[in-house]
Amino acid sequence: MSDVRVRKLQEFIKQEVSNMLMRGLKDPRIGFVTVTDVEVTGDLRQAMIYVSLFGSDEEKKASLQALKHAAGHVRSELGKVLRLRYTPEIAFANDTSLDYSMHIESLLNDIKKDEKNHGDA
Repeated sequence: MSDVRVRKLQEFIKQEVSNMLMRGLKDPRIGFVTVTDVEVTGDLRQAMIYVSLFGSDEEKKASLQALKHAAGHVRSELGKVLRLRYTPEIAFANDTSLDYSMHIESLLNDIKKDEKNHGDA
């Protein structure tokens, strides 16, 4: 499959799922969720949708569980707008890269404060 076609499909799925999360899914367990990335296999049979979840650990877990429960609905809605022979199987995964980058930034800020305090002494 053409690499360009796969990338275009990934971006299209990312936009469509983002729109669905904003207006379409009515599950109260789904909190503040952002679609960060989509990976589609070369044969276009499977799509992994990475989401960034906000809230407490319990809220994040409930949101991810609700998204996994809604994967069939998301797939059927995508099937209506995609013009493919087969609609990819949908799976959701938590994207922790934002949490990790915030942790690294806080560590760097702590180091900067320590250097400033030791430099003043």
